Amino acid sequence: MRRELPSGTVTFLFTDVEGSTRLLHELGAEEYADALADHRRVIREACTSEGGVEVDTQGDAFFFAFPTAPGALAAAGALTEALASGAVQVRVGLHTGTPLPTAEGYVGGDVHRAARIAAAGHGGQVLVSASTAALVEAELADLGEHRFKDLAAPERVFQLGEGSFPPLKSLFRTNLPVPANPLVGRKRELVDVLRLLRDDATRAVTITGPGGIGKTRFALAAAAEASDWFPNGVWFVDLTPVRDPGLVLPTVSRALGAEGDLERYLHDATCLLVLDNFEQVVAAARDVAELLASCAHVRVLATSREPLRIAAEREYQLPPLPEAPAVELFRHRVAAVVPDADVEYGVAAEICRRLDDLPLAIELGAARVKVLEPEALLERLEDRLPVLVTRARDVPERQRALHATIEWSYDLLDEDEQRLFRRLAVFRGGATLEAIEAVADGNPDRVESLVDKSLLRLRRGRFVMLETIREFARDELAASGEEAELRRRHGEYFAEVAETANLNAGDLRPGGQRLDIAIAEQDNIRSALSWGIAAGEFDLGVRIATALEQFWVVNDPSEGVSWFAELVEREAEIADRKLVAHAFRAYGSAADVSGQQELAHVLYERSLAISEQLGDEHGRAVLLHRLGIRAMRRGDLAKARELVEASHAIHERYDDAWGLAQTVGTFGAIDRDAGDEERAYALIAESAERAAGVGVHWWHAGMLIELAALSLEAGRLDDAADKAREALELASRMRDYGGRVFGVGVLSCIAAEQGDIQRAGRLWGAIEDDRVGAPLGGWLRHRAACEARITKHAGTELESSLAVGRGLSLDDAVDLALADA
Repeated sequence: MRRELPSGTVTFLFTDVEGSTRLLHELGAEEYADALADHRRVIREACTSEGGVEVDTQGDAFFFAFPTAPGALAAAGALTEALASGAVQVRVGLHTGTPLPTAEGYVGGDVHRAARIAAAGHGGQVLVSASTAALVEAELADLGEHRFKDLAAPERVFQLGEGSFPPLKSLFRTNLPVPANPLVGRKRELVDVLRLLRDDATRAVTITGPGGIGKTRFALAAAAEASDWFPNGVWFVDLTPVRDPGLVLPTVSRALGAEGDLERYLHDATCLLVLDNFEQVVAAARDVAELLASCAHVRVLATSREPLRIAAEREYQLPPLPEAPAVELFRHRVAAVVPDADVEYGVAAEICRRLDDLPLAIELGAARVKVLEPEALLERLEDRLPVLVTRARDVPERQRALHATIEWSYDLLDEDEQRLFRRLAVFRGGATLEAIEAVADGNPDRVESLVDKSLLRLRRGRFVMLETIREFARDELAASGEEAELRRRHGEYFAEVAETANLNAGDLRPGGQRLDIAIAEQDNIRSALSWGIAAGEFDLGVRIATALEQFWVVNDPSEGVSWFAELVEREAEIADRKLVAHAFRAYGSAADVSGQQELAHVLYERSLAISEQLGDEHGRAVLLHRLGIRAMRRGDLAKARELVEASHAIHERYDDAWGLAQTVGTFGAIDRDAGDEERAYALIAESAERAAGVGVHWWHAGMLIELAALSLEAGRLDDAADKAREALELASRMRDYGGRVFGVGVLSCIAAEQGDIQRAGRLWGAIEDDRVGAPLGGWLRHRAACEARITKHAGTELESSLAVGRGLSLDDAVDLALADA
């Protein structure tokens, strides 16, 4: 156990071995290991004897904390003297501050500062910060002011003793500005960009991304980290005020203090030029390319909302922050304005998600905590842009509000690009290129241009906007006068997309069902539905909702019930009576699976009545079958058989493969309830095969799980497990909630019968409160029997595993159920 960490004013001591790789080759592995062990012993003895507490050790490096600066300095002197004659030489850095102790160590910039000071030194050298030097009486050599790679303000550095060493490894030739705040996160991204800057084939690296993503702050950090590779300096050039591409190279010359010909000045130099905000002078890319061609050792690190498109350039798209760093940034910035604020992680994470995890948006949002509690801020973020304004005077005008940052990019677009950009706001959840062409009159070249300018992103075949950018585009669309026509085109296009998915269970076309289409476009489809209802286009709304009958059943039947309830209230305003009949039937499907069975019965009856008035035989067959299932569930098997036989006869007359798949399966279910389980198994297996043949995977999975239940009842556990797993895999791919619950439940029973009580309990605990439907009664019918199989094994093992299962999500339970036992 380490001693309690010092608190209050603390002096940090960092050590690191110089040339460890070289030493390993010179001494050999065994001798090097012995030397390292001696070095560790010396450091620990020297530090602990002066009251130091070991905070951390990584590889060859040590981190100690001391309650007093003199104690730390004495330890540093003792350990360097003890190691002076040996092969292992260490560099040592000391810095004093008031960090926050935590269970894991210390939090605060003083830790990073001490580490940076140590890293700038050489073997045998002890470097001391000004804050530490002020607290000791020893003679120290003044090495002057130095900037380190954390990009904080310059630090005066002192050296213990009179030894002669090479110059410190600090940022001695640079004009990189001092950022207001430390960089949060981005460790992986820094590694990526540094690797690109080290690549001999790369002469320019362009960091791209939308406004507010932190390109400039990231570029400063990357340039600082790479500074050792550029002995002639790292130079920052702010191109924000430049509008004339012809002024770019003269601006670079002024930043470097070059006189006369820039190419001649840089011809033999090994340096890095950081060209910030290149997007508005992108035509100057040719001049930069010519400069690089003439100066073989010069590299460029640019920030821009689009690439430079020059030879030997590598574009690096900076992504939004991951959740944990985003939350860290938010909390850090909140603490700066309200030091005693306590922001719950979940609230902070949701705020960051609403802000697209954009660093600038997060900083602007955090500033609002001065007048809004975090929960109140979260409520206001439905409309993001008006909230995200700062009154700070020391940030560029274009960054005082996220709106202004996005407007900066918008103003750089040409007229055709602006038109397409604002039209894209009509899409929710992104769009395919085909949708953009059909609805927004886009073309591949203009879409590519918006991607290049970081206003649009390509993700898995879809073009998406960050929501903060889409909100700006939405305002521009509303002001353009085009919105009403774009909404209509969007609604009509996605009505056709919904119909293409072939999910209308009463009107299946060849080719099978395409749930993947509905899942991919669900946000656009919901938007089109909302517009149809708001605009009084009820025929369009009913077309979309009915076309997605199986999507509601599989995904969230209660959502389907909600949409249909609103639509059928306007039945009198829907001209197409056949469409109305389909709507009542699809409404019944959603109600049935959501457990509202009496409502489903009423809706099926209304749909049947309209179908009979219209002489729609196919519609009659579908509804007779639905009502047959209802009778079977009530236990009226004679009535059920009569209705299903009538439906079956119509389907046979028209050779309707999908209709026959359903009626055959329902005949099997009726036989099952009548006690003929052998015949039931054969008919349900035939139904499963027929459903697979016509591509109705939901029914196919439902029949497989019914077969699993029959086999379980008959004691055929291997067959039950095979069928249940196959059904669950299908349901999982479709995201079928009811099918997943049914599959997990049956596999829980099988595990119990096989004696695996822990597995059974965990699976059952995850779904024990679910009561959902499926094609032939599903989980509602089998749940009680399965529960009895589980609870007969009552005991400590079952109770503990049930408790674990209650903490699992349905997805977790599915993964467990499908994993090898």
